[in-house]
Amino acid sequence: MHKKKWVMVVVCAYMLMAVAAYAGTMAQIDLTDGSRVFGEILEMTEGKLSVKTAFGDDEPILIYWSEVVGLTSEEPITFELQDGMTLTGIPTMDEAGNVHVQTELLKRPIPVSVDSIRAVNPPEKKAVVYTGNINFGGAINSGNTKQKNASFVGELIARSERLRLTILGRWIYGEDRTGVNARNSFGTIKLDFFITKRFYAYSSAIFEQDTFQDLQLRTSINAGPGYQIIDQGDFSSPYFHDMQLSGEIGLGFFNEDFKIAQDQNYVTGRWAIDFLWPVLPTVTLFHQHQGFPSLEDSSDFYVTSQQGIRLNLWENFVSSLQVNWRYDNTPSPGFKKKDVLYLLTLGYAFVS
Repeated sequence: MHKKKWVMVVVCAYMLMAVAAYAGTMAQIDLTDGSRVFGEILEMTEGKLSVKTAFGDDEPILIYWSEVVGLTSEEPITFELQDGMTLTGIPTMDEAGNVHVQTELLKRPIPVSVDSIRAVNPPEKKAVVYTGNINFGGAINSGNTKQKNASFVGELIARSERLRLTILGRWIYGEDRTGVNARNSFGTIKLDFFITKRFYAYSSAIFEQDTFQDLQLRTSINAGPGYQIIDQGDFSSPYFHDMQLSGEIGLGFFNEDFKIAQDQNYVTGRWAIDFLWPVLPTVTLFHQHQGFPSLEDSSDFYVTSQQGIRLNLWENFVSSLQVNWRYDNTPSPGFKKKDVLYLLTLGYAFVS
């Protein structure tokens, strides 16, 4: 009898020591099948709740958020809702499918539907996230064939909670025995200010030069509204998780300085589409285009686009195959309306 009592004492002491040694905040997670899980809530992202149990090993367990009907904690937890709102407070389960969050600012708890919660204790976001890529291409032939060509394509995107800065640049050069046969450059800069999570106002500018379009300089300054139709994290599937799609319309001023032909300028409208789809960690599809229709003459419009596929070769090194398409409905006399450029480049992509 005394032996059994000592065994119970040892077991209880072990349990008390384990709980005392556990530094995490204990919480209760209620599941759809009626069971409960006790432990420290680490985070919930991409539809999976990570929980470190008090008597488990060092590896946290993962629970699908669709199986959670409520949770209770004695310490504050941060919730990120589907509409972008963030709440930090002590949650208690009122009924299946709902929790009440008691914040420090309000006396009454805020009712929150479990289905409306997008993330729990989300990782701290950087104030500004930089993404981009730099790509180079080129070839040199000598002997019977004498030819040189070089290309550079670069993109930088700086994104904070409210602002997004996009800079894109391109330079193409080529020559053969007859002399220079390709020389053009293109650049655009755009600043977006997010009024809501999806809706933003933008201002943008493009600059373009092409020796073989009789184009000394093409510029356009524009502003208007934009909408982030699809953003990162909208889909839980790994194939669609990082997909992004935005659309813009606006007004501005369009100017073309030619070397030979008469210069022209007009008030312009603008539309734009920007699509990025990392289908796999190693494969990314992209498409960007802008259109500039004259508001003074419906036959005068200009469209430029680039689309292609980017492959991750090793770590951050990438290879891109893209097609650039430009169409000027009223080119300089004697020049073609359409230009198509195929590019195969090697480069470096970065995220910081």
